Amino acid sequence: MTILILGLVLFLGPHSVRVVAEPWRTQMLQRLGEKPWKGLYSLVSLLGFVLIIWGYGVARADPVVLWQPPVAMRHIASLLTLFAFILLTAAYVPGNSIKGRLHHPMILGVKLWAFAHLLANSMLADLVLFGAFLLWAVLDYRAARKRDREQGISYPPGTLGRSAVAIVIGTALWAAFAFWLHFAWIGVAPFGA
Repeated sequence: MTILILGLVLFLGPHSVRVVAEPWRTQMLQRLGEKPWKGLYSLVSLLGFVLIIWGYGVARADPVVLWQPPVAMRHIASLLTLFAFILLTAAYVPGNSIKGRLHHPMILGVKLWAFAHLLANSMLADLVLFGAFLLWAVLDYRAARKRDREQGISYPPGTLGRSAVAIVIGTALWAAFAFWLHFAWIGVAPFGA
């Protein structure tokens, strides 16, 4: 569990700087420059990500089961992760109305993904991993919306056609992950073997 927690700190820590220390981030960007800052940010985040994967695998090998979720939670989680993939995709498809309305769909996608996994999983490692991501997403979304208001940022409304592109690509990515990649990468088949 220690490796997982260290990984979460190293990964979510840099991703939380704008939430808890925006003035410090601005100073560091000015002092280091954008490329060195992004390089350091990426290096620490990558190390954290590797430790999360390793630590979660180690924790799953010796599971501490906290509760037994009803089977229906798996179905609800599958539906929520579909929406999470669509939101993640909407963050990258320019001119879509999903981003125009929600402003930060990637963070909302992470929030849905984490919540869905908390519903369907029952180990202590799941609670630590997905709970940390859910907490981060809640705080980051709040901070991002506050920054938008303070800076007077507005988002174009987007078009239905671009939204359809985000929905189709997000659904295709979700299907690929749910039916093949989740098992190949994580060893768990959300829809059975």
